[in-house]
Amino acid sequence: MKELTTVQARRFLLAKQGLLGDYRFFEKEGAYAYIRQAGCIQYDPVDVCGKNAELTLQSRVKNFRKSMLSELLYQDRLLVDYADKELSIWAAEDWPYFSPYRERSRTLGASFEGLVELEEQALTYIQENGPASSDTLPIEGEIFWHSSMHWSGNWHRKSQAARSVLKQLYTDGILLIHHKNGSRKFYDLAERYLDSKLLTADNPCQGADALLRWRLLRRIGAVGLLWNKNSPAFLGIHADAETRRRVFAQLEEAGAILPALMEGVKTVFYYRAEDEPLMQSVLEDMLNTKPRMEFLAPLDPLLWDKQLVSTLWDFQYSWEIYTPAEKRKYGYYTLPILWGERFMGRIETAVDRKTGTLFVKNLWYEPGVRQTKKLHKALERNIRRFAAFNDCSTVEGHPE
Repeated sequence: MKELTTVQARRFLLAKQGLLGDYRFFEKEGAYAYIRQAGCIQYDPVDVCGKNAELTLQSRVKNFRKSMLSELLYQDRLLVDYADKELSIWAAEDWPYFSPYRERSRTLGASFEGLVELEEQALTYIQENGPASSDTLPIEGEIFWHSSMHWSGNWHRKSQAARSVLKQLYTDGILLIHHKNGSRKFYDLAERYLDSKLLTADNPCQGADALLRWRLLRRIGAVGLLWNKNSPAFLGIHADAETRRRVFAQLEEAGAILPALMEGVKTVFYYRAEDEPLMQSVLEDMLNTKPRMEFLAPLDPLLWDKQLVSTLWDFQYSWEIYTPAEKRKYGYYTLPILWGERFMGRIETAVDRKTGTLFVKNLWYEPGVRQTKKLHKALERNIRRFAAFNDCSTVEGHPE
């Protein structure tokens, strides 16, 4: 079993994430490669200074532009929007693995009175007219329905009929998102964009344990190092503690994951066996640790397990978007600032798209951070780069 110092564990995680040393991911191909490595990245529609998925990629992918993610999703069709860790973006090649989501959705959808007839109307309209949104689909009124996307148990909520039938067909896997106009989703037939062999392929995982092994292994790879405990990194994977322990043991016995101990921490951590070369380079001090400064997304994979981040970096981060203003410690949409191997602070920015201006509203340094000229220059460079990522030519308000 490997024994890691805190520094080594940090370096392994950051290098795995592509956040330390020289960039490993470049432009659109790099964005796709990172998402395949992570398994999924979380989607959130809020756009203060870039949406969460875009922010996740801009911190890792050199020369990333927002249009690249849209192209991968809605032109190349290499990615899909669908459930995983909440609503996520993942590689279309993984479609067969999520058949249980679709099967469950269809079973529950059949329990809603009148929904089948509305589905037939919607499909006929889309077949004849192309992509539709809840505003353009000519189905009126309300029905009792609730999305199965997040495996919720509340199945009797009154909602707009057009919106409900589109989302039901989407979670069934019959429709997919054709494109988005702002937060408005337009849906079209999945068979028009994904290969029929992919749509009809059997799930490669035979049995509940096999599928759970695939999903847990995927999440371990998304973060880099994870412990066998009730971690938010496993959100969307429904397994009690006993089941999770059994499946972890199966993965370890099969040699798919390897254990590691960290100084000062009693809990065993695990990493994917395929990352053993990276682990060796860390232990032999052969890793490129050239520091970079990056602004991380609120739902960044590195931040999925906040207890892990607190344990390794003594950095407490909370996304305060849903916190009442009077109770916020920082800001509405505050991003952690990673510089080299440490979290040196957090920044709150907002974009005025009419004027092409990035506003730096607030900046907070972590205790003990020395505000040197080198730090300020690195911060200034990153703010300018972040402005360009947001198509802003002007930066205003740079609090020290």
